Amino acid sequence: MKTAIRDPKGGEKGTVELPTELFSAKIHRHAMWLAVRSYLINQRQGTHKVKTRAEVSGGGVKPWRQKGTGRARSGTTRSPIWVGGGRAFGPKPRDYHTDLPKKLRRVAFASALSVRAKEGRVTVLSDAGVTAGKTKELYTTLKTLGIVDQRCLLIVDASESLAVRAGRNLPKLETTSPGQVNTYEVLRADQIVVTSKALVALKEVRAK
Repeated sequence: MKTAIRDPKGGEKGTVELPTELFSAKIHRHAMWLAVRSYLINQRQGTHKVKTRAEVSGGGVKPWRQKGTGRARSGTTRSPIWVGGGRAFGPKPRDYHTDLPKKLRRVAFASALSVRAKEGRVTVLSDAGVTAGKTKELYTTLKTLGIVDQRCLLIVDASESLAVRAGRNLPKLETTSPGQVNTYEVLRADQIVVTSKALVALKEVRAK
């Protein structure tokens, strides 16, 4: 699959061959679902906690005697059936982390990129057009490309750190590197913008 290389001013600077194994792969929807599900689950901190009847303060005195009152027997005011009592079977801290096989992650990532490429939502830039690390520089580039109002994922090489700094103040833009980008980020974005250097690194790191 070939696509045009755009410069920061919107002009074309030739064409580039997109890696077939990443941008023209067979689309596995279930693999993408598993990858997105795993990513979202792994974002959970798992720090939820409620107090049990043993942890709620008070309740040391028996409310009333065992027999003879006509009421149900009760040993503490901190029982789960009392207002202000502990919680029965409440959530406890736990680890929600899940792992997927490396091969499955690769299939899901290639499927996500292929979906966006098939939709014509992948743009290759000769460079990000950022020389001073200013947000205005990157904003101008995205406006020239006509995608400034869309949710955009910018993939840049490690040597293009100024582009990462420039994109921090753009609410609909996320920046990432070839080694960190994942299936969820690709599917969440409306437009994928990748620089020429990042495309080479993406092929080396992810197309194995």
